[in-house]
Amino acid sequence: MSDTSQSARLIQRGLRFSQLRLIVAVENTGQISTAATQLGMTQPAASRLLSELEKTSDCKLYERHPRGVVLTEAGKLLAARARTTLQELDNAFDEINLINTGARGIVRIGTVTGPGLELILPIVRELRVTYPDIEFDVLVDTSDKLSEALLAHDLDFYLGRILGNTDPSAVTMRKIGPEPIALVVREGHPLLRKTDLTLKDCLAYDWIMQAQNGLMRMATETYLLEHELEPPAKVLSTSSLLLTLGLISDTNAITPIARSVAELFTNPSKLGSNVRVLDVAHDMTVGAYSLIQRRNSDPSPAVRRVLAQLEARLDQRS
Repeated sequence: MSDTSQSARLIQRGLRFSQLRLIVAVENTGQISTAATQLGMTQPAASRLLSELEKTSDCKLYERHPRGVVLTEAGKLLAARARTTLQELDNAFDEINLINTGARGIVRIGTVTGPGLELILPIVRELRVTYPDIEFDVLVDTSDKLSEALLAHDLDFYLGRILGNTDPSAVTMRKIGPEPIALVVREGHPLLRKTDLTLKDCLAYDWIMQAQNGLMRMATETYLLEHELEPPAKVLSTSSLLLTLGLISDTNAITPIARSVAELFTNPSKLGSNVRVLDVAHDMTVGAYSLIQRRNSDPSPAVRRVLAQLEARLDQRS
């Protein structure tokens, strides 16, 4: 007979958790009266529970002697298993309490690259220390992909933008601000030696950018047009940041990337790679991004904890 069917049979015959607690207490104390007192019941009630437990298990569980009681071999076996069962239940309720208080759970976050480094990374780093039982699943992608994932219930929230593929009535948003762009080149690039660098000087080199209609590429090309300049003549298109940085490191190409990403890769105390930010176009940005959530969603306590941390950080910025 399987363990499941055996457990079901015992429950049908009247097995109760109070009996399991009692048999453990009797083994610990060697006295029915003392065990009863520990569990807040009378001795007659305890004796009745033990008698019912013997009927349920169909064997003798304890022997009386002048100084109290001693468990039989069957009683010791049952007490050992009862102790394990009760401990596992205690552990389960402890874990449930962590879930209910937001100290445990899975939080699925989506983000575009810049806010991911600037906002999500510090929050994850802090909460991994203070609440190690919270598990994070972070998706870094474009806003259209993040929106699809949110509405498919694969994300709890994301930092990005609402594009044409998103039904505005299905979401809520908190506007955060624009995403600054930096123009990045390799260490030793000829433009780094110019003391009077202009945006026009950059157009003499190849550029690496997102594919056509990518938000950062559109923002960069719009910025050039606003400054009466044509888009770069030679562009290699890729959505891979890793490939972009690899190409930048080995060529004289220029790339626009989120300024927070550029600062990460140029900071010697962090990644400190061989890329540098050009001292030009300091006010170039991608349009404002927001905190996007499903409308009428009911976040788990862990998600609410992370959102509270994020919103507190946003309040400090405003």
